Amino acid sequence: MNAAGKQKQSPWVSDQGDGTYRNPVLHADYSDPDVIRVGDDFYMTASSFSHFPGLPILHSRDLVNWTLINHAVQKMDLPGFDRPQHGNGIWAPSIRCHAGKYWIFYGDPDVGIFMTTAKHPGEEWTKPLLMQEGKGLIDPCPLWDEDGKAYLVHAFANSRSGIKHVLRLCEMAADGSRLLGEGRIVFDGTENHPTMEGPKMYKRNGYYYIFAPAGGVRTGWQTVLRSSSPYGPYEDKVVLHQGDSDVNGPHQGGWVELESGESWFLHFQDKEAYGRIVHLQPVSWVEDWPMMGEDRNGDGIGEPVNRYRKPNVEVGASPACPETTDEFDGMALGLQWQWQANPVESWYTPGMRASHLRLHAWPVPPESGKSLYAVPQLLMQKFPAEAFDASVKLSCCSLSARDKAGLVIFGFKHASFYVTRDEQGELALGYSEGDESAESVLWHNRIGLEEGEVWLSVSIRSGAMCEFSYSVNGESFQPIGERPFAATESRWVGAKVGIFAIHEGREERGGYADFDWFRVTEPKQVEKVSLEAGGRQA
Repeated sequence: MNAAGKQKQSPWVSDQGDGTYRNPVLHADYSDPDVIRVGDDFYMTASSFSHFPGLPILHSRDLVNWTLINHAVQKMDLPGFDRPQHGNGIWAPSIRCHAGKYWIFYGDPDVGIFMTTAKHPGEEWTKPLLMQEGKGLIDPCPLWDEDGKAYLVHAFANSRSGIKHVLRLCEMAADGSRLLGEGRIVFDGTENHPTMEGPKMYKRNGYYYIFAPAGGVRTGWQTVLRSSSPYGPYEDKVVLHQGDSDVNGPHQGGWVELESGESWFLHFQDKEAYGRIVHLQPVSWVEDWPMMGEDRNGDGIGEPVNRYRKPNVEVGASPACPETTDEFDGMALGLQWQWQANPVESWYTPGMRASHLRLHAWPVPPESGKSLYAVPQLLMQKFPAEAFDASVKLSCCSLSARDKAGLVIFGFKHASFYVTRDEQGELALGYSEGDESAESVLWHNRIGLEEGEVWLSVSIRSGAMCEFSYSVNGESFQPIGERPFAATESRWVGAKVGIFAIHEGREERGGYADFDWFRVTEPKQVEKVSLEAGGRQA
């Protein structure tokens, strides 16, 4: 698809086509972003927790238009990740380029600090190395100094370590393999910067800087620490806050300096069900302190911008955003997809039927309690915009009794709209809602699926309100349900949308469903019709 077509069809595009951009640059849940510039290229990574593949790698030429090019971790080589571990896993990574290769450091709050490297961000990354064991060690960031010494700064997870508000700096082996000594606490934010976390360390004009958010994800601010020594003492200054803007808690991110001399800061905003979406702020330097955004109310602290001129880069970029639609034409899943746990090859088969993805209906884990919340084989992606439509076409003749296959909206609360085959062998549509403990069927309809094909759609509108509809001919859609479903965030992540196939019977495995495509488009107006549609309340 050409850039103009992509710009037209994508439900959210930051690049305005007139030399300006609008925030967020990514209206998607790329939590705890960090960014680097290498020549004319920018690379970003973000938290992925227990969703795999993990550690997304995004590429841009202008900090505004981004594409997803890789994941650094394909699966987690630790016990327990064959089942969902909501909120655990990969936290707050940092990405750097040093000594001819690329580095990512991240914290697992239950294990310690890991490091992985690659020759190029788009190529294979090494198996993550546990370079420092310890519960509660999170948000690591390295710095290689001009004198050959290397350092690593990190925060603490109070839930695991009982330590909060402070940052520790340690000397590090130059190859990133281990920390050297116990290091020392270089800043305590208890009094003025509570919940200090997410540090990113830089050196500029002879000063050592630590950029670190404080005050909490939804209500906090961005702090910058400055010292002439890596171990301090550090001065502190608030450089970005909500102020009079509508961007709450502008939170952690990464700073880059362009060849042109401009400085920019990528950070996230917590937008509840939409996740932690990514904003881009201009940065000016005043007396060796950064000022982020614009100080519109004159309080000496920057506020986030809504629209601004694009960065001054040598190489231009066409409008772009991470892929969402997947026609399932190839032998690999699109990079936008993630599973709820370590993927298993037997869950799916691309290409078994031309231009289709086959999802096999494997049994749900016994501990799931008949709730999708604990099911690993959900194939999902991030919400890409404030409002959008997502639809699938699937063939369901090969489903067995007690199978389900269809669409899912997932968070602390989830909704699923699916084809199922009952004990009498009849195909029907069903709609369920649930949470981590239980799930209820709210709608069930034998609609005549003799041809075995059905189109399922969900429309997400402002406030993450979701309305489901179906079609047996791909043209006229019937809505279901008496009210919209309100999507919610999950543990540290936003809501997700995707597809699934499961078996709820006693057999070792069920049948399968063939998905022809999954398409995400700009929102359409859907004519309201009778909600009865021949269905019954279960």
